[in-house]
Amino acid sequence: MNLFHFFLQIKFSKYCLSKTRTYFFYALSVSLLCAGIEVKADNHFEIVAYPGVNEKTLSVNSLRSIFSMRLRTWPDGTKIRVFVLSDEDDLHQTVSKERLNVFPYQLRSQWDRLVYSGTGQAPTKVNSVEEMLAKVANTPGAIGYLWRTDINENVSILQIK
Repeated sequence: MNLFHFFLQIKFSKYCLSKTRTYFFYALSVSLLCAGIEVKADNHFEIVAYPGVNEKTLSVNSLRSIFSMRLRTWPDGTKIRVFVLSDEDDLHQTVSKERLNVFPYQLRSQWDRLVYSGTGQAPTKVNSVEEMLAKVANTPGAIGYLWRTDINENVSILQIK
């Protein structure tokens, strides 16, 4: 009788352990999926410009040319002043990958090539989203990017087609 109970207890323990593992795996998967959805919901950003910039719509190619520092003036002749966050910043990485379709290191390499060859300048790096907002709002010809939650009436949003 004791041997029977012993084997029954072992089988029951193995059954419970496997069920516990299965439920734990499902719970972990669901929580990771929910965390991923939550992060994606916050990834709403816009390309913003100085309110005096006449352009309201840009193509993806024009935007890429501006941020790679190849396009240097707006159509009305105003000098374009590009502001960016650090390469490690989440917003910079998101804008680079999703809007410009390049990795941040590729942009950095283009900027370094311009600087070291003496044919151009790198964009102005800002340290925070608040500084980005202030610089774009107060610098004629400026362009940058912000989370939607940080945008106010001091900057204009550019439509990207």
